[in-house]
Amino acid sequence: MKKFSDSSAGDALSPFNREFFDPQRPISRMGGGSVGGKAQGLAFIHRFLASELNSSHFPQIAVNIPHLTVLCTDVFDAFMQRNGLYEIAYSDAPDERIAHAFQKGHLPAEVIGDLRRLIAQVRTPLAIRSSSMLEDAMYEPFAGIYGTKMIPNNQSDTDTRFRKLVEAIKFVYASTYFKAAKDYLRATGHRIEEEKMAVIIQEVVGRRHGDRFYPEISGVARSFNYYPAGRARPEQGVVNLALGLGKTIVDGGISWVYSPAYPKVNPPYGSVGELLKQTQIEFWAVNMGKPPAYDPIRETEYLLKLHLEDAEEDNTLRYVASTLDAQSGRIAIGTGPPGARILTFAPLLVLNELPLNELIKSLLALCQNAAGAPVEIEFAITLKPPARFGFLQVRPMVVSQEEVEISAEEMRGANVLAASEKALGNGIYESIRDVVYVRPGGFESRFTPRIAQELEQINKKLVAEKRPYLLIGFGRWGSSDPWLGIPVEWGQVAGAKAIVEAMLENMNVELSQGSHFFHNLSSFKVSYFSVPHSGGYPIRWEWLEQQESAAEMEFVRHVCLPSPLTVKVDGRSGRGVILVLET
Repeated sequence: MKKFSDSSAGDALSPFNREFFDPQRPISRMGGGSVGGKAQGLAFIHRFLASELNSSHFPQIAVNIPHLTVLCTDVFDAFMQRNGLYEIAYSDAPDERIAHAFQKGHLPAEVIGDLRRLIAQVRTPLAIRSSSMLEDAMYEPFAGIYGTKMIPNNQSDTDTRFRKLVEAIKFVYASTYFKAAKDYLRATGHRIEEEKMAVIIQEVVGRRHGDRFYPEISGVARSFNYYPAGRARPEQGVVNLALGLGKTIVDGGISWVYSPAYPKVNPPYGSVGELLKQTQIEFWAVNMGKPPAYDPIRETEYLLKLHLEDAEEDNTLRYVASTLDAQSGRIAIGTGPPGARILTFAPLLVLNELPLNELIKSLLALCQNAAGAPVEIEFAITLKPPARFGFLQVRPMVVSQEEVEISAEEMRGANVLAASEKALGNGIYESIRDVVYVRPGGFESRFTPRIAQELEQINKKLVAEKRPYLLIGFGRWGSSDPWLGIPVEWGQVAGAKAIVEAMLENMNVELSQGSHFFHNLSSFKVSYFSVPHSGGYPIRWEWLEQQESAAEMEFVRHVCLPSPLTVKVDGRSGRGVILVLET
């Protein structure tokens, strides 16, 4: 996506002029060097929306890029050099030690004045976000690899607010060298010395409700859908919506998924009971109340994880919830009647009380046209009139056009290891001899963090030996919630060329297409198979157990096959099959 990563968009940013909320210049920069991939994309979209989006079509919703300024990479270079941080940054020291070392450093004096002037005039929450040199490249998107820290920025004195801002900037700088980032760099063939970090300081889109601050809606929309259901087609896209901060979606939590071509069609849940289990009940907000325990190296230091009851108290469910009538078992749109609330976003998607879906479709079409390729966008929305759509990010997607044919007979043959009617990707891969799988016998959700650690050890060895592998496990890969699946970070499984997501009776969740983990899968062209618990294509666990073992751990087994597997995925039909040479 050359246009989104064109450095000229970032180079054209005006220097910070002491006025953070200047309506004429919502994006500015401090220092020299690059503004990084994420900021370049936002600068491009800001100019593009101003010229291409017809705001008269959506008079009820203001669309804009939330105000931001960028600390450019020259500031990062000066910080690293003047504080002598490269030695520990390049070492294998644990994240905590690296983070503490960075907190002891001093930001360059050249930007201190501008940062103090910014913080003196801004008293609303700020998001301190990464924008590295390598972020948002077409095939190496680094989605979710580096840190983001949100600060309430509501303390009464400027000195305290300034100190918290500086701590957050240092945290993002340190995340450049955290283990997950180093693992990712190794997996993509980069050297850690290549990377440089710019930092975005951006207003948080949302409203304050007592001691918490959050948007009514956060979302991720993709112009290509790898898992279309019903009448939906892949090119019609997919949208994930959630209450509160977007951390719910990008960390692989539960969100509402729908096709923008059919906004009134619910996801394919089998019953009201299943709907209750598979819809969002918790959300994230910025803590505006009592200061938490001091912990500047924790990303969620100033965040709160709340329940729907808190949103009910804040009166923020009006446009996003439906209500279950316990006696009739029916679901009514809105929050008028008493009963259990279900986040279906039906007041917007079904009743069209605001033209949100049409706006999302327009933005996807405009961005895809500008990029010449499918795109993914992130956004946050406040609904109190006038509604505001904050455009937070745009990334390229990778969609293969190779034609692959998979017949129904081929998916049920004697040499099938695994097959799925819901497979991500497109193409044929015939070089995998290693299979890493989570044993089904002793699997329990409470063990998933330990499983992630075992997978990391095997992945590290296979990546070093440049041996791509097939990974098989249970639940939603990459979820931050260990009860939904195995909470691996991308770097812990980055050597996998094909991944199988097997479901269990008590862990049968929909894949989160809006997650950072999912974006990395598609960008690296990793084939992904979703195998439902009650599906017609069982995995051949017995065959795997019979193969020669290369590594045995408590929960994970690694086998090396005498002949390579054949992995085939038809992106048009969503069919995928993994074939073994032996019958």
